[in-house]
Amino acid sequence: MARTVGIDLGTTYSLVAYVDQETGLPRVIPGPYGTPLCPSVVSVDPDGSIVVGEAARRRLLTQPDRTIYSVKRLMGRGVEDVREEQKRFSFRMDPESTQVVRVRLGERVFTPPELSAFILRELKAWAEDHFQDTVDRAVITVPAYFNDAQRQATRDAGRLAGLEVLRLVNEPTAAALAYGLHEQQRGLVAVYDLGGGTFDISILKLISTTEGDIYQVLATCGDTHLGGDDIDNRLLDIAREEIRHRFRIDLDAAPERIQELREALIRAKHELSQAEQTRVVFPLDGVVYERRITRAEFEDWIASIIDRTFGPVRQALADAALQPAQLDEVVLVGGSTRLPLVRRRVEQYFGRRPHTELNPDEVVALGAAVQAGILTRGAQPMLLLDVTPLSLGIETMGGVVAKLIPRNSTIPASAQELFTTGVDNQTGIEIHVLQGERELARDCRSLARFTLRVPPMPAGMARVEVRFTIDASGILQVRARDLRTGQEQGVEVRPSYGLTDAEIERMLEESIEYAEQDFTQRQLIEARNEAESILHYTEKSLASEAAAELPDDDRARILAAAAALRQALAGTDYKQIRRLIDDLNQVTLPLAERMMNRVLAATVEGRRLEEL
Repeated sequence: MARTVGIDLGTTYSLVAYVDQETGLPRVIPGPYGTPLCPSVVSVDPDGSIVVGEAARRRLLTQPDRTIYSVKRLMGRGVEDVREEQKRFSFRMDPESTQVVRVRLGERVFTPPELSAFILRELKAWAEDHFQDTVDRAVITVPAYFNDAQRQATRDAGRLAGLEVLRLVNEPTAAALAYGLHEQQRGLVAVYDLGGGTFDISILKLISTTEGDIYQVLATCGDTHLGGDDIDNRLLDIAREEIRHRFRIDLDAAPERIQELREALIRAKHELSQAEQTRVVFPLDGVVYERRITRAEFEDWIASIIDRTFGPVRQALADAALQPAQLDEVVLVGGSTRLPLVRRRVEQYFGRRPHTELNPDEVVALGAAVQAGILTRGAQPMLLLDVTPLSLGIETMGGVVAKLIPRNSTIPASAQELFTTGVDNQTGIEIHVLQGERELARDCRSLARFTLRVPPMPAGMARVEVRFTIDASGILQVRARDLRTGQEQGVEVRPSYGLTDAEIERMLEESIEYAEQDFTQRQLIEARNEAESILHYTEKSLASEAAAELPDDDRARILAAAAALRQALAGTDYKQIRRLIDDLNQVTLPLAERMMNRVLAATVEGRRLEEL
């Protein structure tokens, strides 16, 4: 029997998990590098091969124009939605993109669901390697504040990856499932979820009954464009401006250097979660950008970003008719909640220390696995009552929105309402489906339009029943029926930013070649990626000041090893490439030692000058 898994499709990292049948507890599945974190990065080789995960992440430094990260921020969004943001990325939007965003990586063009499908396929492969069995069904998590278009795009990605998506579960709800199972806590719980690209806050009631546990979402709110990426971008903007001001160097024309600087700043961010200060050392053309950053300075830079999270927090509490002091527990989810500033602000706001016992990177995937177990085997006596994050309705006379399903309604849900014509002898009623909280249609997101034919009659005589049905994954169906004639018309809402069935079928056919890629080919791709990365750093190191002091015979050995490795890259023997990588690593040790000594000497000198 094929297996079912839970997947956290994240902005920065993605994970796959399952419920251990012996213990009944969820567990994450590690990948080939020993970690369960799969970087949500996709790269395209010149020959068209797709590289995913850690190997692709390394390509950000060597082939930024062929590599994409944070694709989740593009899911279900239109061209105009991302036009400003794309300036920060090394990839480029295809000029022929109209409504659906299409990304150009090298010579190939992809939609966000296609790119997400590559990540899902990679996780599917991890799980199949772990189980030595087929994996064909999954529960996939999405930010609670994902709208219908973003949810449809995620479901499309699952289908393209060869997975039956049993349920889309809101990320904070999944975290609450894992937390409730692990801690055996009950009561009112706030789940504060700050990830790489999105922020969510959900207020849940965890109830124990004689028949099992009930996880009821009372309210949810968030921002699908707020997360760790914004912190990274803030640091990058500051560093680039300082480099421009101090050295008159503009990095716009060197995307690979921007990615290297970004990597260095992310490392500094991580270090500042543990230390009170850190130092960034970034070599440029003939100069070195060196910057000491204190935690206080860093927190001052990012305070406004963290403050933005508390607008949705206040809204969610208001929707649940609760005060912060009424909550029993606060749970932190998402890698960005490791920042001390986030933990302090959350503790100050709610008046209690938040829970951090579960790994914030893993807890969402663990909860997805719990839900997968419930749906397939009834693994836990649990009932999950989630909510829809945004109101759903239709446009009426004058461009006004009539809301049929208000936000924070428990799902699955349905609602119906009677409407009539506004003009004499009208022969059709256009049903314009909308999502959002504004009062006018022009201010809400358009999801779909269709027309119901009605016989001509005086205005106000027609009786049309419009029914909205939203399933447990938050996907909407709309039906309209003329009560006089019985004529009916309906649509499963396929948002304008989604993919057509024909496009999905075409992509599925194209994916067969990728799915059948054998293990040897994968090994070759990974070996080539590592070799290219090492050759890139070797070339840079040989051009450094430290290399000028290198003896001629050491330099000759490095050049010979690099040439042999470069020649092997043209072949298909991954074992030979691996062997030559080891050879190059060995002969570059003297150079690495000299470079490290120079960095340490510069650091000591810098600290001495500060003390003076």
